Amino acid sequence: MKVTIDTSICVGCGLCEQSCGEVFQVQGDGLAQVKAQSCGAGHNLQEVADSCPVSCIKVG
Repeated sequence: MKVTIDTSICVGCGLCEQSCGEVFQVQGDGLAQVKAQSCGAGHNLQEVADSCPVSCIKVG
């Protein structure tokens, strides 16, 4: 599974980081970044991606 973020449409709302801070982090530039490709806490990364308001997270 590969997690990616399309930073050209990311609005930096932080919902992904709130949902799974182990995988996502909003940087100083206000854009989200992928820190890890899996979540040890068992969060469903597809659900996190689906909750993104601009659909910039892809899990595949």
